[in-house]
Order: sequence, then structure tokens, then C-alpha cells
Amino acid sequence: MAIKAVIFDMDGVLIDAKEWHYESLNKALRLFGYEISRYDHLVTYDGLPTSKKLEMLSMEKGMPRKLHRFINDLKQQYTVDQIFADCHPVFAHEFALASLKSEGYKLAVASNSIRNTVDLMMEKSNLKPYLDFFLSNQDVSKPKPDPEIYNEAIRRLGVAPDECLIVEDNHNGIAAARASGAHVMEIDNVYDVNWENLQRNLKLAQKSRI
Repeated sequence: MAIKAVIFDMDGVLIDAKEWHYESLNKALRLFGYEISRYDHLVTYDGLPTSKKLEMLSMEKGMPRKLHRFINDLKQQYTVDQIFADCHPVFAHEFALASLKSEGYKLAVASNSIRNTVDLMMEKSNLKPYLDFFLSNQDVSKPKPDPEIYNEAIRRLGVAPDECLIVEDNHNGIAAARASGAHVMEIDNVYDVNWENLQRNLKLAQKSRI
């Protein structure tokens, strides 16, 4: 049996938005005297949903939980502003997804971002037409690194885990992808997501199933 589906994380994979999320959250946090350092972001917080980051800040730095909703709403608005300013189509990504689609692969996005952010980024990047669907952190009860979002995506695609290739970039997402039982393509940044690399990893995944 062949690989039948490819599931993409979004931030840092299809959209170069990791800095947008980091800066938007810190912009909101600084209004109340808090901040996530670059080191903590890279080592601990990267890939986690905003709600989880805020909970960790309350536990580690004593930030009042009554601020969570207001900070989260501010962060989302700052992120939306950034998307409208900087999110645009990238030829390599459009070509890769269009090529996968033309070869019969099922395609999905599974992101720890909220639904509105995923929808807007996929729309602005012109990638939404190639997707069978997308999932956000609002579609599951446990975000990455729990595998629930990938398990659900695989179920909706109607394929077995070992018929899927998941493309991920950070340790929380990679842990979730591996726990789902799918094949995993680990990347360093959005520039690694191109047709040639995807072809290479699909062939490697196929060989590992034989």
C-alpha cells in the first residue's frame, strides 16, 4: 500500500509565522509587565497554543489567571494585523501542494493555532484550495505534543497512520506526529518545504513500508 496523505503543521512549516506569534504575544504581555525570553520560547514554548503558554506563565511567574482572556484576545488581534501585513502566497509551497494534489494525495493542515488564524493564513497564502480540510487547537481537547490532532486528521482522511506523511518543525509537533504512528518529515524552516524534499521523503516513507 502506498502513502496516500500528507498532513502539514502550519506555523514554521507552510507559513513563516513563528516570529509573528512570538512578537504578538510578547506585545500583549509587556502591557502587564511580562515577557517570554527568546531562549524560553525556543526551548519550551515553541509550538504550544497561546492558552497553554499563558497557563505556564501563571504557574512559573505568578501571572494572574484573570488576565488570560484579555491577553489572549489582544495577542490574536495583533496576530491578525500581522497576517494582513505579511502573509502572502509563496510559489514553492503552492507548487508543492498543487503537485501533491494532482498526484492524488489527500492533504490536510493540523495546527496548534486557533481556527480563525489557520483559516486566515491558509486563505492569504492561497493554500486553502488544495486542502481537504484543516484542524485547529479548537477541534481537539488536547493540543500538541499530544497526538490527538494528528489522530483526528488521519481518521478524517480515511487512511491508516502508516499511509500518512506528517511535516513538522518543532519538538512538540514532532512528538505528536511520531506518537500518531505516521511517517514524519522533520524540517528546520519553511524553505525546506518544497516539491523536491517532499518527493524524497515520500519515497523514503514508501520504502520503509515495504
